This record gives sequence, C-alpha cells and structure tokens, in this order.
Amino acid sequence: MSETMAPVDEAGIAQAVAEAHDAGEPLLVCGRGTKAAMLRPVQAARSLSARNLRGIPLHAPKELVLSARAGTPVAEIESALRGTGQHLIAEPPDLSALLDGDARGPQTLGGVVASNLSGPRRVAWGAMRDHVIGVRFVNGTGEVLRSGGRVLKH
Repeated sequence: MSETMAPVDEAGIAQAVAEAHDAGEPLLVCGRGTKAAMLRPVQAARSLSARNLRGIPLHAPKELVLSARAGTPVAEIESALRGTGQHLIAEPPDLSALLDGDARGPQTLGGVVASNLSGPRRVAWGAMRDHVIGVRFVNGTGEVLRSGGRVLKH
C-alpha cells in the first residue's frame, strides 16, 4: 500500500478519491486509525487520511447544533460543548487503551460516527448516528455531496 495521504481540505480529499477511482485502485479512507483493531485488515493500493480535516465551523448552543469536520478530535468537541453546559448525549467511549489507539492520537468525530460508538445512554437517548442530522461527504467517485440539514423539525 502506498503512503497515507492527508489532505487538509475537502477539495484535496475529493481529488484523491477521484484519482484512485479513475485509476481503478482500491482506497482505504481513515482518520487516525484508532479503530483499526476493531476491523479486519484492508488491502488497498492507496490510503487516504482525513485527520487534517478538522475544526468546528458552527456551534449554535441555543439551537443545540454543532457542525464539525471528520478529523476533529472528539475531546475538542466535548470541550467546546462543555463550555456551554452541553455534552455529546451518545457518550462515545474512548477505547484507545483497549485498541492501542493511544499511539495513534485522539479519536476523531469521523471514526466515532462511522463506527457508531455510543455509551450507556444509547438505550434511552439513541446512538451516535441518531444525532447526526446532516452530513457533507465525498462519495467513491470524488463528488462532494450533502444530505440532511442543520435543523430537526418535529
């Protein structure tokens, strides 16, 4: 497998995915790889990391809305929420001690959402993915797509 690429923006990720698609080469997409021990090894010609795609571009505490990029460490999100008296209701557990993730750095939002890691409140309040109401992502051909939105209406 070739060296991991770590674009810093959405356009770089879209370009890397499109290049792998056009070359017909399998592509492993990951963040920091903190959940790699949970899965079977992936055989891919290329590897793409989203770990540099980080930040919280929107946090509207009164609307209970937060938008964060896939490579944003969960601890950074929890810190921003804590400052407004909020928390991640899905309580994603940090399994780094069990999965040797400490060596890879902090877990990211993308990995938690992709693996749907949720804590004990899952039974009463729902899993991590139940609280994701909108996503912007790059599909397998390199197109940037959007699904959902920022507001949940009852």
